[in-house]
Amino acid sequence: MSLTNYQTPTIFITGASSGIGYYCAIALKNEGYNVIASCRRQEDVEHLRKEGISCVQMDLADSESIQRAVKEFFTLSDGKIYALFNNGAYGQPGAVEDLTRDALRKQFETNVFGWCELTNLILPTMLEQGHGRIIQNSSVLGFAAMPFRGAYVASKFAIEGMSDTLRLELKGTGIFVSLIEPGPIRSLFRKNALQALHDNVDITNSRHALQYQNAIERLNKKGDAAKFTLNPDAVCKKLRHALESRSPKTRYSVTTPTYVLSFLKRITSDKMLDRLLGKISA
Repeated sequence: MSLTNYQTPTIFITGASSGIGYYCAIALKNEGYNVIASCRRQEDVEHLRKEGISCVQMDLADSESIQRAVKEFFTLSDGKIYALFNNGAYGQPGAVEDLTRDALRKQFETNVFGWCELTNLILPTMLEQGHGRIIQNSSVLGFAAMPFRGAYVASKFAIEGMSDTLRLELKGTGIFVSLIEPGPIRSLFRKNALQALHDNVDITNSRHALQYQNAIERLNKKGDAAKFTLNPDAVCKKLRHALESRSPKTRYSVTTPTYVLSFLKRITSDKMLDRLLGKISA
Protein backbone atom coordinates (compact mmCIF):
# COMPACT_ATOMS: atom_id res chain seq x y z
CA MET A 1 0.00 0.00 0.00
CA SER A 2 1.62 3.26 -1.05
CA LEU A 3 0.80 6.93 -0.89
CA THR A 4 -0.09 6.97 -4.56
CA ASN A 5 -3.06 4.69 -3.86
CA TYR A 6 -4.86 7.46 -1.99
CA GLN A 7 -6.08 10.93 -2.74
CA THR A 8 -4.72 13.18 -0.01
CA PRO A 9 -4.37 10.59 2.79
CA THR A 10 -5.21 11.92 6.25
CA ILE A 11 -2.81 11.42 9.15
CA PHE A 12 -3.47 12.28 12.79
CA ILE A 13 -0.28 13.34 14.60
CA THR A 14 -0.36 13.78 18.37
CA GLY A 15 2.05 15.87 20.42
CA ALA A 16 2.79 18.30 17.60
CA SER A 17 3.64 21.43 19.58
CA SER A 18 7.40 20.95 19.11
CA GLY A 19 10.13 18.47 18.28
CA ILE A 20 9.28 15.31 16.36
CA GLY A 21 5.54 15.89 16.13
CA TYR A 22 5.89 19.47 14.91
CA TYR A 23 8.54 18.63 12.34
CA CYS A 24 6.60 15.65 10.97
CA ALA A 25 3.36 17.64 10.76
CA ILE A 26 5.00 20.36 8.68
CA ALA A 27 7.02 17.97 6.51
CA LEU A 28 4.13 15.64 5.70
CA LYS A 29 1.79 18.53 4.92
CA ASN A 30 4.36 19.84 2.45
CA GLU A 31 4.50 16.37 0.89
CA GLY A 32 0.78 16.24 0.20
CA TYR A 33 -0.74 14.64 3.29
CA ASN A 34 -3.84 16.02 4.93
CA VAL A 35 -2.27 16.51 8.35
CA ILE A 36 -4.45 16.98 11.41
CA ALA A 37 -2.38 17.47 14.54
CA SER A 38 -3.08 17.71 18.24
CA CYS A 39 -1.49 19.72 21.05
CA ARG A 40 -2.23 19.81 24.75
CA ARG A 41 -2.08 23.58 25.11
CA GLN A 42 -4.47 25.84 23.23
CA GLU A 43 -1.74 28.36 22.43
CA ASP A 44 0.19 25.65 20.58
CA VAL A 45 -2.98 24.71 18.71
CA GLU A 46 -3.35 28.30 17.54
CA HIS A 47 0.33 28.46 16.55
CA LEU A 48 -0.01 25.42 14.27
CA ARG A 49 -3.22 26.74 12.76
CA LYS A 50 -1.40 29.95 11.84
CA GLU A 51 1.15 27.79 10.02
CA GLY A 52 -1.62 26.18 7.98
CA ILE A 53 -1.89 22.92 9.93
CA SER A 54 -5.33 21.74 11.03
CA CYS A 55 -5.03 21.16 14.77
CA VAL A 56 -7.22 20.11 17.69
CA GLN A 57 -6.69 20.52 21.42
CA MET A 58 -6.20 17.20 23.19
CA ASP A 59 -4.84 16.22 26.58
CA LEU A 60 -3.87 12.55 26.49
CA ALA A 61 -4.28 12.34 30.27
CA ASP A 62 -7.95 13.33 30.00
CA SER A 63 -10.48 10.86 28.56
CA GLU A 64 -13.10 13.52 27.86
CA SER A 65 -10.51 15.59 26.01
CA ILE A 66 -9.54 12.61 23.86
CA GLN A 67 -13.14 11.79 22.97
CA ARG A 68 -13.87 15.42 22.11
CA ALA A 69 -10.73 15.66 19.96
CA VAL A 70 -11.56 12.50 18.04
CA LYS A 71 -15.00 13.85 17.15
CA GLU A 72 -13.41 17.09 15.98
CA PHE A 73 -10.79 15.16 14.03
CA PHE A 74 -13.37 13.15 12.09
CA THR A 75 -15.32 16.32 11.35
CA LEU A 76 -12.17 17.86 9.87
CA SER A 77 -11.24 14.67 7.98
CA ASP A 78 -14.72 14.01 6.58
CA GLY A 79 -14.85 10.77 8.56
CA LYS A 80 -11.67 9.30 7.04
CA ILE A 81 -8.23 8.40 8.34
CA TYR A 82 -5.23 6.78 6.71
CA ALA A 83 -2.80 6.83 9.63
CA LEU A 84 -2.43 7.59 13.32
CA PHE A 85 1.00 8.66 14.59
CA ASN A 86 0.98 8.38 18.37
CA ASN A 87 3.77 10.71 19.45
CA GLY A 88 2.58 12.87 22.37
CA ALA A 89 4.47 11.86 25.53
CA TYR A 90 6.87 13.08 28.21
CA GLY A 91 9.62 11.57 30.34
CA GLN A 92 9.41 11.36 34.13
CA PRO A 93 12.95 11.09 35.55
CA GLY A 94 13.66 9.58 38.94
CA ALA A 95 14.93 6.47 40.67
CA VAL A 96 12.24 3.81 40.97
CA GLU A 97 12.34 4.03 44.77
CA ASP A 98 11.57 7.77 44.56
CA LEU A 99 8.56 7.44 42.25
CA THR A 100 5.24 7.93 43.94
CA ARG A 101 2.10 6.15 42.82
CA ASP A 102 0.80 9.50 41.60
CA ALA A 103 3.92 10.19 39.50
CA LEU A 104 3.65 6.75 37.88
CA ARG A 105 -0.05 7.25 37.25
CA LYS A 106 0.59 10.57 35.52
CA GLN A 107 3.27 8.99 33.32
CA PHE A 108 1.00 6.14 32.26
CA GLU A 109 -2.08 8.30 31.79
CA THR A 110 -0.32 10.27 29.06
CA ASN A 111 2.17 7.79 27.62
CA VAL A 112 0.08 4.60 27.67
CA PHE A 113 -3.58 4.90 28.62
CA GLY A 114 -4.14 7.95 26.43
CA TRP A 115 -2.52 6.26 23.44
CA CYS A 116 -4.57 3.12 23.93
CA GLU A 117 -7.85 5.00 24.26
CA LEU A 118 -7.14 7.17 21.22
CA THR A 119 -6.14 4.15 19.12
CA ASN A 120 -9.29 2.28 20.14
CA LEU A 121 -11.46 5.23 19.12
CA ILE A 122 -9.74 5.42 15.72
CA LEU A 123 -9.71 1.67 15.00
CA PRO A 124 -13.40 1.16 14.10
CA THR A 125 -13.07 3.57 11.17
CA MET A 126 -9.90 1.87 9.95
CA LEU A 127 -11.56 -1.55 10.23
CA GLU A 128 -14.58 -0.34 8.29
CA GLN A 129 -12.28 1.10 5.59
CA GLY A 130 -10.23 -2.10 5.46
CA HIS A 131 -6.91 -0.30 5.69
CA GLY A 132 -4.85 1.94 7.96
CA ARG A 133 -1.51 2.57 9.63
CA ILE A 134 -0.91 2.85 13.37
CA ILE A 135 2.58 4.12 14.08
CA GLN A 136 3.83 4.39 17.64
CA ASN A 137 6.75 6.63 18.53
CA SER A 138 8.43 4.48 21.15
CA SER A 139 12.08 4.79 22.20
CA VAL A 140 15.36 2.97 22.64
CA LEU A 141 14.08 2.86 26.24
CA GLY A 142 11.23 0.70 24.98
CA PHE A 143 13.56 -2.31 25.02
CA ALA A 144 16.63 -1.24 27.05
CA ALA A 145 16.30 0.04 30.61
CA MET A 146 18.57 2.79 31.92
CA PRO A 147 19.07 4.11 35.47
CA PHE A 148 16.83 6.88 36.81
CA ARG A 149 14.35 6.61 33.96
CA GLY A 150 12.11 3.89 35.37
CA ALA A 151 8.72 5.53 34.85
CA TYR A 152 9.42 6.42 31.23
CA VAL A 153 11.05 3.04 30.56
CA ALA A 154 8.02 1.26 31.99
CA SER A 155 5.64 3.32 29.85
CA LYS A 156 7.61 2.58 26.67
CA PHE A 157 7.94 -1.13 27.47
CA ALA A 158 4.15 -1.09 27.87
CA ILE A 159 3.69 0.60 24.48
CA GLU A 160 5.94 -1.97 22.83
CA GLY A 161 3.98 -4.86 24.34
CA MET A 162 0.63 -3.31 23.48
CA SER A 163 1.73 -2.64 19.91
CA ASP A 164 3.05 -6.17 19.39
CA THR A 165 -0.24 -7.57 20.67
CA LEU A 166 -2.32 -5.20 18.55
CA ARG A 167 -0.32 -6.15 15.47
CA LEU A 168 -1.19 -9.82 16.02
CA GLU A 169 -4.85 -9.02 16.62
CA LEU A 170 -5.10 -6.95 13.44
CA LYS A 171 -3.54 -9.55 11.15
CA GLY A 172 -5.46 -9.77 7.90
CA THR A 173 -7.40 -6.54 8.41
CA GLY A 174 -5.25 -4.35 6.18
CA ILE A 175 -4.13 -2.32 9.21
CA PHE A 176 -0.39 -2.22 9.92
CA VAL A 177 1.18 -1.46 13.30
CA SER A 178 4.75 -0.14 13.45
CA LEU A 179 7.03 1.05 16.24
CA ILE A 180 9.65 3.77 15.79
CA GLU A 181 12.45 3.55 18.36
CA PRO A 182 14.51 6.76 18.50
CA GLY A 183 17.48 7.45 20.67
CA PRO A 184 18.39 11.10 21.41
CA ILE A 185 16.52 13.55 19.16
CA ARG A 186 16.69 17.35 19.36
CA SER A 187 13.44 18.55 20.96
CA LEU A 188 12.00 20.07 24.14
CA PHE A 189 12.01 16.63 25.78
CA ARG A 190 14.77 17.55 28.25
CA LYS A 191 13.02 20.76 29.29
CA ASN A 192 9.78 18.90 30.02
CA ALA A 193 11.64 16.11 31.82
CA LEU A 194 13.38 18.64 34.06
CA GLN A 195 10.03 20.13 35.05
CA ALA A 196 8.63 16.67 35.79
CA LEU A 197 11.65 15.89 37.97
CA HIS A 198 11.15 19.02 40.08
CA ASP A 199 7.37 18.50 40.26
CA ASN A 200 7.25 14.85 41.25
CA VAL A 201 10.51 13.80 42.96
CA ASP A 202 11.70 14.77 46.44
CA ILE A 203 15.26 15.42 45.34
CA THR A 204 16.63 16.79 48.62
CA ASN A 205 15.61 13.81 50.77
CA SER A 206 16.64 11.09 48.31
CA ARG A 207 19.77 8.98 48.70
CA HIS A 208 20.27 9.75 45.01
CA ALA A 209 20.49 13.52 45.56
CA LEU A 210 23.94 13.74 43.94
CA GLN A 211 22.79 11.83 40.86
CA TYR A 212 19.79 14.14 40.58
CA GLN A 213 22.04 17.18 40.61
CA ASN A 214 24.01 15.60 37.76
CA ALA A 215 20.73 14.97 35.95
CA ILE A 216 19.67 18.58 36.42
CA GLU A 217 22.97 19.76 34.94
CA ARG A 218 22.52 17.44 31.98
CA LEU A 219 18.92 18.49 31.40
CA ASN A 220 19.91 22.18 31.63
CA LYS A 221 22.86 21.78 29.30
CA LYS A 222 22.74 23.92 26.18
CA GLY A 223 23.15 22.03 22.95
CA ASP A 224 23.19 18.25 22.76
CA ALA A 225 23.33 16.43 26.09
CA ALA A 226 24.11 13.07 24.50
CA LYS A 227 26.30 11.81 21.71
CA PHE A 228 24.74 10.81 18.40
CA THR A 229 21.81 13.23 18.82
CA LEU A 230 19.92 13.71 15.57
CA ASN A 231 17.35 16.16 14.25
CA PRO A 232 13.65 15.20 14.01
CA ASP A 233 13.99 14.59 10.28
CA ALA A 234 15.65 11.26 11.14
CA VAL A 235 12.38 10.11 12.70
CA CYS A 236 10.32 11.56 9.88
CA LYS A 237 12.27 9.47 7.37
CA LYS A 238 11.24 6.28 9.20
CA LEU A 239 7.68 7.54 9.61
CA ARG A 240 7.48 8.13 5.88
CA HIS A 241 8.53 4.51 5.19
CA ALA A 242 5.98 3.18 7.67
CA LEU A 243 3.31 5.23 5.93
CA GLU A 244 4.18 4.48 2.32
CA SER A 245 5.73 1.02 2.17
CA ARG A 246 3.56 -1.85 0.97
CA SER A 247 5.17 -3.92 3.71
CA PRO A 248 6.10 -1.59 6.60
CA LYS A 249 8.52 -2.83 9.22
CA THR A 250 7.31 -3.73 12.68
CA ARG A 251 10.19 -1.73 14.18
CA TYR A 252 12.33 1.17 12.98
CA SER A 253 15.59 2.03 14.73
CA VAL A 254 16.68 5.68 14.79
CA THR A 255 20.11 6.93 16.00
CA THR A 256 23.28 4.94 16.66
CA PRO A 257 22.45 4.08 20.33
CA THR A 258 19.28 2.29 19.22
CA TYR A 259 21.10 0.20 16.61
CA VAL A 260 23.91 -0.65 19.05
CA LEU A 261 21.68 -1.53 22.00
CA SER A 262 19.32 -3.53 19.80
CA PHE A 263 22.31 -5.59 18.63
CA LEU A 264 23.72 -6.01 22.15
CA LYS A 265 20.28 -6.99 23.47
CA ARG A 266 20.30 -9.93 21.07
CA ILE A 267 23.84 -11.20 21.68
CA THR A 268 24.70 -10.44 25.31
CA SER A 269 23.44 -11.70 28.64
CA ASP A 270 21.39 -9.51 30.95
CA LYS A 271 24.33 -9.23 33.34
CA MET A 272 26.69 -8.05 30.62
CA LEU A 273 24.16 -5.52 29.39
CA ASP A 274 23.57 -4.37 32.99
CA ARG A 275 27.28 -3.60 33.36
CA LEU A 276 27.16 -1.41 30.28
CA LEU A 277 23.88 0.36 31.03
CA GLY A 278 24.75 0.77 34.70
CA LYS A 279 27.63 3.04 33.73
CA ILE A 280 25.23 5.54 32.20
CA SER A 281 24.66 8.35 34.69
CA ALA A 282 21.33 9.98 35.41
